[in-house]
Amino acid sequence: MLQTLRSKILFYLLLIAMIAILLVSFFIQYGFGQSFKSYLDRNRDKKIERVVVEIEKDYKKNGHFSSSAVLGLLHDNAMTDQLYFQLYDRYGVLQMDSSKIRGMLNSFGLTEPEPKGEKWHSKSYTLKVDNTMVGKLVAIYPEGLIDDEYTFIQTIQLYILAAVCLTIVLAILFSMIFSKKLTSGLKKLSFAANELQQHNLDIRIPLSGLPTEVKQIAISFNNLAESLAKEEMLRKQFTGDLAHELRTPLATLRSQIEAFQDGIWEPTPQRLQTSHEELMRLVRLVNELEKLLAAENPQIKLEKIELEAGSVLEALWEMFLPLFTEKGVELQMEELPQEELFEADKDRLIQILSNILNNALKYTPKGKRVTISVSTEKEDYVGFVIQDEGLGMSEEDLPFIFERFYRGDKSRDRKTGGIGIGLSIVKALMDAHKGIIKVKSKLNKGTRITLWFPKNDEERVSHKQRVSPH
Repeated sequence: MLQTLRSKILFYLLLIAMIAILLVSFFIQYGFGQSFKSYLDRNRDKKIERVVVEIEKDYKKNGHFSSSAVLGLLHDNAMTDQLYFQLYDRYGVLQMDSSKIRGMLNSFGLTEPEPKGEKWHSKSYTLKVDNTMVGKLVAIYPEGLIDDEYTFIQTIQLYILAAVCLTIVLAILFSMIFSKKLTSGLKKLSFAANELQQHNLDIRIPLSGLPTEVKQIAISFNNLAESLAKEEMLRKQFTGDLAHELRTPLATLRSQIEAFQDGIWEPTPQRLQTSHEELMRLVRLVNELEKLLAAENPQIKLEKIELEAGSVLEALWEMFLPLFTEKGVELQMEELPQEELFEADKDRLIQILSNILNNALKYTPKGKRVTISVSTEKEDYVGFVIQDEGLGMSEEDLPFIFERFYRGDKSRDRKTGGIGIGLSIVKALMDAHKGIIKVKSKLNKGTRITLWFPKNDEERVSHKQRVSPH
């Protein structure tokens, strides 16, 4: 019982509604009963006061208690309001008594029988004329409600009861609707989560009709499902690409070794060199994978120091100039007009920039140009810009260039195109620096990559020193 969220919401809503309904109905009934009783008491007091005034007037006029008008007044009150009177003179002698009318009416069956145990209340009033006591009037009336009054109060109670029952039914109905509507979004989330657990990565939660709070959770869930679907696709692609990368050199080595074993090939230096090259391809692949795993390690520690962007750029230019000259590609450096300081791990920074510059060299034809520069357009960041006039990339490839083993041109030779891990390492190291990568590229026109490094970092080293990366 009360295991589900909907049953708990329904139970507590109904509990609160019932308590509220009972309290309201009780206070309405109690307040109305007390107000009605006070009204009857005030009305009775006015009638008694009027009788006292009439008797005093009659006595002053006639000098005794024998007027038929007084007797008729007492009789009317007895017949209509069950308000009986006993009139005594100054000596205590009973002059008029209308209380006997009740017994006469009961004997003729003209009134309701007197309830068993009914209590009566009496109250005495002194009669005065010219400040002289002339008699005493005793008013007698039942403590409870009389016939019409009792019928009226019962009718009111019946209406209150009907209203309470109707309110309870409405409370149950609306509580069921509200609890269902409130938990419907959570049921969708639960169903989608179970589907996701069953590896249904295409599941998405419709956002229409959901409350704002649940909608935010649904949006986060959809983003998570989309991310998992993408990761699953990349995992499969990674496994396939890795198998392919390993299969080619392993198959070559296997065939060559078997040829040596079977005596088909003589182990000449040239053939041994070919086998060694295939073996080194495997070694480079393993090394690159180790570098990627190290770069993606969430516990990677960066030895950050304060660096000057112009010095870094100059060192990079001097490092790569011979390679560019050998291929016949121009390497141009745009000098920085002023000093720009930022914090980074020197070795990791050179690794990042070297990977990007190596890619630019690989895919820039002879006679073209590669430009390196520093940008300060972004506040609180220093950017290294590497722009080439190489092969470029299509817009469809740009979102995936930092994924492992990804190459936009599937026909590129593994030996010239690399194994597709270099940019993954760059992305991991940039994330470790809390940096930003921006890529712009047009096919057959060139690529522009900007690497933004924050000038100041919260994890600032305890002591700063100006270091040139030479």
